[in-house]
Amino acid sequence: MDMARDALVQEARELLAAMEQALMQIEAEGQDAEAINAVFRAAHTIKGSAGLFAFERIVSFTHIVESVLDRVRNGSQPLDANLLTLLLECSDYIAMLVDAIAARQEEQEPDAERRARLEAALTALLGVVTATPPPPATVAQPQGEPQGKVEVESGESVSSDNWHISLRFSPDVLRSGMDPLSFLRYLGTLGHIVHIVTLPDALPAAAEFDAETCYLGFEIDFASPVDRQTIEGVFEFVRDDSDIRILPPHSKVAEYISLIDGLPEPSGRLGEILVKGGALTESELTRVLAQQAAEPVPAKPLGALLVENDVVPQAVVAAALTKQKQGEEKRAQEQKFIKVEVSKLDALIDLVGELVIAGAGANVVARRQKDVQFEEATQALSSLVEQIRDAALTLRMVPIGEVFQRFPRVVRDISRELGKEIQLVVTGADTELDKSMVEKLSDPLMHIVRNAMDHGIEPTEARTAIGKPAAGTLRLNAFHESGCIVIEVSDDGRGLDRERILRKAIERGLVQPDQQLSDSDVFRLIFEPGFSTAETVTNLSGRGVGMDVVRKNIEALRGEVEVLSRPAQGTTVRIRLPLTLAIIDGFQVMTGEAVFVIPLDLVIECVDVSSHDTRHNILKLRGEPLPFVRLRELFELPEAGEVRESLVVVQYGQQRAGLVVDRLVGEFQAVIKPLGVLFSDMKGISGSTILGDGRVALILDVPHLIQRTARAQAAQSWPRQASALSDR
Repeated sequence: MDMARDALVQEARELLAAMEQALMQIEAEGQDAEAINAVFRAAHTIKGSAGLFAFERIVSFTHIVESVLDRVRNGSQPLDANLLTLLLECSDYIAMLVDAIAARQEEQEPDAERRARLEAALTALLGVVTATPPPPATVAQPQGEPQGKVEVESGESVSSDNWHISLRFSPDVLRSGMDPLSFLRYLGTLGHIVHIVTLPDALPAAAEFDAETCYLGFEIDFASPVDRQTIEGVFEFVRDDSDIRILPPHSKVAEYISLIDGLPEPSGRLGEILVKGGALTESELTRVLAQQAAEPVPAKPLGALLVENDVVPQAVVAAALTKQKQGEEKRAQEQKFIKVEVSKLDALIDLVGELVIAGAGANVVARRQKDVQFEEATQALSSLVEQIRDAALTLRMVPIGEVFQRFPRVVRDISRELGKEIQLVVTGADTELDKSMVEKLSDPLMHIVRNAMDHGIEPTEARTAIGKPAAGTLRLNAFHESGCIVIEVSDDGRGLDRERILRKAIERGLVQPDQQLSDSDVFRLIFEPGFSTAETVTNLSGRGVGMDVVRKNIEALRGEVEVLSRPAQGTTVRIRLPLTLAIIDGFQVMTGEAVFVIPLDLVIECVDVSSHDTRHNILKLRGEPLPFVRLRELFELPEAGEVRESLVVVQYGQQRAGLVVDRLVGEFQAVIKPLGVLFSDMKGISGSTILGDGRVALILDVPHLIQRTARAQAAQSWPRQASALSDR
């Protein structure tokens, strides 16, 4: 049950995300039948799943939502801006109910006041009689009207006011984790089961009985005002493999003939059941059996029979067949995917990491043994390990669209709260990165987006006064660059006020009045704890919290965040992150006896230092100045004798720098290990790895080193003490 409950929660959250996305699409692009159907299907499926577990709070509320959506679908209820807002609020409340189920607190009401307000608004809509009533029922509508009425043709239809349902569950329904009785209990919540008969005809002899096989069938007479689609929805999870036949009130005699002919039990016995349950009278049964004997129903498809008997038009049958084919194609597509717990993927990645380390150790032993066959075998093994590593890491790569998809709703709600017109443009949503990062990016991006909307984009009147479009534009973009993923949040607002930021920083003692800072350094001050330039405190900002959280979270992911801004043109906050936090291709170098690893994707080239002028820690490479740092000086390693130094040119984003080392070792698969709490604040080092011979190598934080060399170039100096590793 716990596994089934978790599956329900996960599915419900996915459906709510799809529901919200469809509602936002309707608001942006106008009403679309498919989008409206997507919203209805999401609510309907959530209700059906919750009904299987008797989660009555979510069933009863979602049923009201579904009823309103049904009116929207048939055109009797306009979907205006107010109803869109109401449906989005309903989606939020259903999410609260789902969270309560996940927390094993489904018996507790998460927000009684909110529920009462939403139910009152929904019920008011259901009580409104629209100016254009829905078209009258005709014989071509056997699927049931909202009140369960079907036109009666004299001499052709039966007199029963009840639905009749024949159920023959799949023999494997129990093996699939389904309880047939749960479907009957849920059906009872939609109306009154007038009469039910259990059919044990398929039961085998005791010696052949299988406790995991379902042998029972059911004949049900059901009184309810719901329509056919709602009843069909009760059995949505088993209808593909089960035989489910539903006859609406006042069905034609021909339909009962088809029902009796299609069921495995004897006609006489079925007739008795139909009469006892009130589906047929004795005279109607006599007429049914007489017509059945006189005019046997030909062995034609059900759709053809329905058309011949004027039950439904040909267009309806064609549409149903098309939908069925699409459903089969969708199921075939779904079979290509399988859901796996994240913890299992994490365990796989850990094992692959240990395999990489063990493979490196085997390579070291092979080189020492100087056995050609052994070396060839270890090289083949290394190649396979590399392929396994790449395949395993790919399993955790997901589109960043999982994060981006929540922001259309956020932008909509906040822009209304602020009274601003803001358009959201999303690009690069299919850019992939590690699943573990996706989960940790949500909060930082939320802070950045809220700040851009509150501080960055001007009010409508201010924009039009300076000739800007009335609606501001907020852009979310993601792309790959230099072995990293770059995420940008841009706005076309007023831009950052450099002088105001600097003045606030001086007031707080963050910088000295005579200190010379570049624009980049000034803009980085907004990430200081408690720093804010807002004159007033609002619900969104002004308390000096948020942006410092952004920097801490991004740095915890071994990433960097920078701000680009131009007055009156806008601001871009750019986040750079490694593609994965687990295993990387590294370039191994040595300074003295210390081993360092540089992420291979950031290495551009290697240069012999001896042939270049290296005064002032700047090297002229192909006519361009290149700042560099000696790792020996940076980490205060002991001086060595005469060594032939090499320079490794690295690039992060658009910036380049050089790292001077004693020896180039070569490419290396590095399994990233954390440094621990003691070294968590150390700058210039992003982690460690274990070499094949058991030694520990430090992984260089290239983005930080490049920034430090850039600052040193501007100041024409570079600190030579160990304190250079800490921010000033």
